[in-house]
Amino acid sequence: MMAASNVYDFKGTLHIDEPMVNHTSWRVGGKVDQLYIPADIDDLSSFLKNLPAEEPVMFIGLGSNLLVRDGGIRGTVISLKGSLPEITLLENNVIRASASVSCAKLSRFCHRNNLLGGEFFAGIPGLLGGALAMNAGAFGGETWSVIESVTTVDMRGNIHARLPQDYEISYRSVKSNRNEWFVSADIKLTLGDGEVAAKNVKELLEKRNKTQPIGQPSCGSVFKNPQGDFAARLIEACGLKGYRIGDAVVSEKHANFIINSGNASASDVEKLMELVQKTVEQKKGVKLQSEVKIVGEFADE
Repeated sequence: MMAASNVYDFKGTLHIDEPMVNHTSWRVGGKVDQLYIPADIDDLSSFLKNLPAEEPVMFIGLGSNLLVRDGGIRGTVISLKGSLPEITLLENNVIRASASVSCAKLSRFCHRNNLLGGEFFAGIPGLLGGALAMNAGAFGGETWSVIESVTTVDMRGNIHARLPQDYEISYRSVKSNRNEWFVSADIKLTLGDGEVAAKNVKELLEKRNKTQPIGQPSCGSVFKNPQGDFAARLIEACGLKGYRIGDAVVSEKHANFIINSGNASASDVEKLMELVQKTVEQKKGVKLQSEVKIVGEFADE
C-alpha cells in the first residue's frame, strides 16, 4: 500500500482503512487499505502515476453492482463518486459525460436538451462509469448502444481514446484485454421532443417504483435474465421470495433483488446468492448468471 504521506500534494481526498460499507449500495463489506477520491482527471492521472507498479487498484462508482467481502480489499480503491462531475453538449447531438455522472442525471440532461435515446439511463442505479463497464441497461435500452467513443486511463495514469469496436460487448458484459478504466464517454443521440421523453421517463420510473424495492439497501438486479425468460420469474417460481440468510433477504416485491434488511454481512448476501442459484438450477434447470462483481477477501473465521 502506498503511504499516506506520499499523497499530501494531491488535490483529492485520501481515506486509510476505509470501511466499504460506506461505499456500496448493499451497505456491507470490510475495509480497503486506502480509498482515493480524485479532484479531476489530471489529479487522477497524477495519483496513478505515483502509485507503486505492483499496487492493486480498483475503480468504483456508487457501488451499486458490487459486493465487497467482509475481509475487505487489499490495495487501493479509486472512488469516482462526487468527482469529475462534468457533462457537456457537443455538436451533432453528442453529449460528453464523465464516468462520475449519475445515469439519472445523464437521462435528465438528455431530455432537457431535446435529445432522445438516453431515456433508459434513468433506470440504471449507478454512475456512467459502472454502466460502461457492464453494459448496464433498463427499459429495453443498453449503454453501449449509444456510445460513440470513450476516454480511459491506464494503471500508469496515461489517458487513451477508445472506440466501441475496441471492446467485446454483449448483454451485461464488456470485455477488453487492456487494464484500463473509463473516465468519460461521448454519447450519440437523436434530436426530438424532450418534453415527450421526460413524460415517458416519468411513467417508466413510476412503474419501476411499484414493482421494485426502491429505497432499501440492495444492488439492483442480482442475476442476468436468461435468454427468453426472467430471473425474477424463475426465483419466485421456486418459492424463494422472502427467503433469508441472516439479514440478507430475497425481496418480497421483486425476486431478483436481495435486500439488506438490517445488519447483513457480505457473507450473508453471498451465501443467499449461491442458494438462489443452486435452487433455480435444481428445480428449473437454469443456471443463473450473476450481474454482481464480488471482490475482496473472506473475513478470518
